Amino acid sequence: MTEDEVKILIVEDDADISEILSKIMHLQGYVPTQAFSGSEASLRLFSEGTGREQYDLILLDLMLPGVTGEELIGKIRQTSDVPIIVLSAKSSLEDRVEVLNMGADDYLTKPFEKEEVIARVNSALRRYGRGKNSITGMQEQILSYKKLKIYPEAREATVSEKPLLLTAHEYDILCLLVQNPGKVFSRESLYELIWQGSYLGEDNTINVHVSNLRKKIAALDTEEYIKTVWGIGFKMA
Repeated sequence: MTEDEVKILIVEDDADISEILSKIMHLQGYVPTQAFSGSEASLRLFSEGTGREQYDLILLDLMLPGVTGEELIGKIRQTSDVPIIVLSAKSSLEDRVEVLNMGADDYLTKPFEKEEVIARVNSALRRYGRGKNSITGMQEQILSYKKLKIYPEAREATVSEKPLLLTAHEYDILCLLVQNPGKVFSRESLYELIWQGSYLGEDNTINVHVSNLRKKIAALDTEEYIKTVWGIGFKMA
């Protein structure tokens, strides 16, 4: 194993899902190791002496036999900042927020898309200096505004270094506004650019999405990010 090889621990008790994730990581050039219970993962991560293993990223299920995923996160965070991406069938906002607050770096719900897993893994590794772009010396373009950061390749955003959990359309609206911080976008232009369709004047879709964006950002930072230009539309504040 060479110094540049990126090692990923997959903690998943479903053998089929574990095998799929292992193949995905292998095809990306990473070195996957499978653990089929929380107890097995604990042995790999915390065994004394030569049994302890080091990883660059952990893909973690929550509902595991033996030690639960939540218990593993707590134990890992006592000694390590290794990126942890949770893959779980638990899909409620409360579950996601709780796990992220415990110390997980990202959260994907099952069933997942292969492309999104790859993007999230690559993004997390780059942020910790172990991704492919870091190894080759290339840097991903990051969009920044106040305490907001957008990672276009992974379609992720953070505020104050905390994950901003957005729907696809919320992300697209925010990205468009940040890329053009001095420009006012009308509701019509936003709708046509994001939804690729004709805007109906009575459609409240844009207002709802912008309102949701504001609420999610406000939960992480009290400063205003999106400003309403009355009679016209929206821009970055």
